[in-house]
Amino acid sequence: MYKCLLIILVFLTLSACEQHQQSAEGESAVATVEGLDPDSAVYEIAVKEGLSYEDVNDSLKSVSEGMNFVNSASFHIGKSMEERGMDPQGIKEVRGICNLSMGTEIILDHPEFLVFAPCRIAIYEKLDANKKLKLYLGLARPTYDLKSIKNPTERAKKSAQELENALIEIVQRASEGDF
Repeated sequence: MYKCLLIILVFLTLSACEQHQQSAEGESAVATVEGLDPDSAVYEIAVKEGLSYEDVNDSLKSVSEGMNFVNSASFHIGKSMEERGMDPQGIKEVRGICNLSMGTEIILDHPEFLVFAPCRIAIYEKLDANKKLKLYLGLARPTYDLKSIKNPTERAKKSAQELENALIEIVQRASEGDF
């Protein structure tokens, strides 16, 4: 009987250690992403040279839909600026995307997190070091947004990290023109 309890205890301990290691690996995978500033709400990546806005737009749609994200809204801020007689200085656009199988735990535990929904990805141009307009993709990081919630649950933290990992994958792949 004691041997059986000991075996169960060892099994549970090993399982818990393995889950902790997987969780830590998932978190460190994002922490080592090039260009990720842990103190910033924004993750930004330059688009591969030679890719056009249309290429990036098509890639972003394909990759996000392939990962079960719905493109729920597009806000063409640059076009709206032009209509008001302002120079947007290149492309300025925000996409709202959503995947209800990801992030649901956050909203169930903290309904106030809805103020950050849907997830936002921006396509924009800005001047690079050579004073030339360059295309970028940026996203609002769910893990950073979660810092605005008082006492977030462990489940919400895990869900926010998984969601952020997926969003980073989407913008990285789209920045390369992947489909």
